[in-house]
Amino acid sequence: MPENIAKIAVAAAKYWVDRPYDYLIPEELKEKALPGSRVYVPFARGNRRSEGIILALSDHSEHDKLKAITAVLDEKPVLTPAQIKLALFMRERFFCTVFDAVKAMLPAGLWFNSEGRRRVGDKTLEMARLLISPEDASAIAASKRGRSPQQANILELLCSFESLPGRELLQYTGASRPSLKALQKTGLVELYFREAFRRPEIHLGELEPLPLLNAEQQQVYEGINALACSEKSGAALLFGVTGSGKTSVYIHLIMEQLRRGKTALLLVPEIALTPQMIQTFSSHFGDEVAVLHSSLSLGERYDEWKRIKAGKARLTIGTRSAVFAPSEDLGIIIIDEEQEETYKSENTPRYNAVDIAKFRCAGAGAFLLLGSATPDIVSMYKAQSGKYAYFELKNRYNDMTLPDVEIVDMKRELRRGNGGNISSRLKEELEENLARGEQSILFINRRGANKLISCGECGYTYKCPRCSVSLTYHSNNRRLMCHYCGYSRWLDQACPECGGMLNHIGAGTQLVEEELKELFPGVEVMRMDTDSVTPVGSHEELFQRFRQERIPIMVGTQMVTKGLNFENVTLVGVISADQSLYAGNYKAGERSFSLMTQVVGRSGRGAKPGRAVIQTYTPDNETIKQAARQDYLDFYKSELELRRLQNLPPFTELFALSVSGQVEEHVVAACRHIKAWLDERAGKEGRALILGPSPLPVVKVNNRYRYRVTVSAPEGAGIRGLLSQIIMECGSDKRFSDVSVYGDNDPLD
Repeated sequence: MPENIAKIAVAAAKYWVDRPYDYLIPEELKEKALPGSRVYVPFARGNRRSEGIILALSDHSEHDKLKAITAVLDEKPVLTPAQIKLALFMRERFFCTVFDAVKAMLPAGLWFNSEGRRRVGDKTLEMARLLISPEDASAIAASKRGRSPQQANILELLCSFESLPGRELLQYTGASRPSLKALQKTGLVELYFREAFRRPEIHLGELEPLPLLNAEQQQVYEGINALACSEKSGAALLFGVTGSGKTSVYIHLIMEQLRRGKTALLLVPEIALTPQMIQTFSSHFGDEVAVLHSSLSLGERYDEWKRIKAGKARLTIGTRSAVFAPSEDLGIIIIDEEQEETYKSENTPRYNAVDIAKFRCAGAGAFLLLGSATPDIVSMYKAQSGKYAYFELKNRYNDMTLPDVEIVDMKRELRRGNGGNISSRLKEELEENLARGEQSILFINRRGANKLISCGECGYTYKCPRCSVSLTYHSNNRRLMCHYCGYSRWLDQACPECGGMLNHIGAGTQLVEEELKELFPGVEVMRMDTDSVTPVGSHEELFQRFRQERIPIMVGTQMVTKGLNFENVTLVGVISADQSLYAGNYKAGERSFSLMTQVVGRSGRGAKPGRAVIQTYTPDNETIKQAARQDYLDFYKSELELRRLQNLPPFTELFALSVSGQVEEHVVAACRHIKAWLDERAGKEGRALILGPSPLPVVKVNNRYRYRVTVSAPEGAGIRGLLSQIIMECGSDKRFSDVSVYGDNDPLD
């Protein structure tokens, strides 16, 4: 029987009613209605138009009366069968609808607006070429020289080129458009349109030879490459100290895959790292490189996606969402700095790029390589237990030693009368660097000037009216801002409650920048945070300035901690090592160790030795000592034992069912129902530990209260199905109509 029924994932379907819906395919649409194509369908009782995507075709349905597809939106399918399988996997693993998964996979420019028009059109370029031989064209040009010199110029220029863009042809010859049109009418020149790609600026020059590998790198490369070329899917962890040359190993591995006719993906955690990676890899792979990240324009991102899908770019470099690049014949996926939380999406679908990469590699028979100087605890555990292959680079590439690190007790600084953010020891080291013409990087993981403003008389503090957080003071525009919802207001001259004097408490990048300018008058200080790099591409410009102009001091947030290679940086200062160490999250120690280790590793990457100063109020904290020694393996052992005692990952899976709404009592009631429901089906049997309800660290954001129930269970306990079931139940229960319930695997906060 003919397949005249389409199984469709509908955009308007909520999670609790999400399933493939059966629709009839009209006769006139059968050639275009293929799996992976987007369609318009009538949905629900009101038959409102909704977008959908065809998942499969069938010749029968369990239902007697079916609605019909009203339009097919794509000339060719936008998803391959493998991508459809990925969308279905994401629904089961990340508690999202299939269509939510599809929207994450496709570039925004490919979607349609409310009028049914695509948000970004295809760019074309008008081209001109000869319809006669160059010899004949040259003869005709000579005959036209007297009466039609512009036409003669056009013909002569085209004699030297197979084709030229029409605009450039007129610009170079000084001819007018009517002259070009006249040649077209006489049949001497053809005008046609060619697809053009809007591309981010990539500096391409002569291709450079592959970087030389030292003996240690060569051994690691050969081991990983043997696994990557085995035609079997697999995974490996590459643990290498900062500056050990992991990137050079990546380049060789990718080159080998391209030689075999395969494609490759390279993920980096921050947009700020992308330009440096692009410059490095394009110098070896040229136009084979495509770039995907959120700072591209809609047109650039869409066109890069098209280049990848068409096979014109075989190496894709990008941030988290680049894991969905439509690369065929995948050979390898490399995730650099794999421990970074930026690989985890905080919006629906709440996916982890590492999980997506594993699924893609398993389906394509490709190899997954995770690289880091401070691997995720779970990744290292899998490597140590044999689930991943394990490789290690123990030494820096240039045989330089790791930086000498000094821990400074800020309590002593206070006793000595120094209440600032720059210790006397760090000031001395900065003075030495300035005298030698060397550069320094200072790290503090908070933007703005002060964490909060408080009245010394009555204790009043400025709070966000929409969120349960204090407003952060930004000194450059004298405004108080909420970093969650964007609310802002001017700072008063005195306390608005009692008229008392306002105290500035806590420090951020702006305050540190101001202190440095007071300590070192006339010395240029560069600040790197989300306030200073908002314009597209400005982070790249700032890094270029820092390198080329040798700006003495850079102060920044975590965007300065990883992946950067400045040979003249010989000093790193960690301003407040305690800031993230005591956050209310089981990963606080791991994140703090990683940030400190990574930023210390920015020092001494060239010929000059490096130093680092870590400032803390708790100098005896073991995590800070381990970071100072750059001793990841010791940290891993102690952290793993702590997690074993607390029954946390990697020994269990951790889930969160979060509820948000405008009425706090309703949110808490929904959480209590969820906990009781899960206790009845899993908690009492001992299959899982059910905790909560508990407020999120920031309980109110943008006038919505947020609570959660946390579930800890061994892998394979079958908990995901129960979680999905209760989310669906709450979504269809009228008692909870004014709250939203969503699930998350291994939440960030």
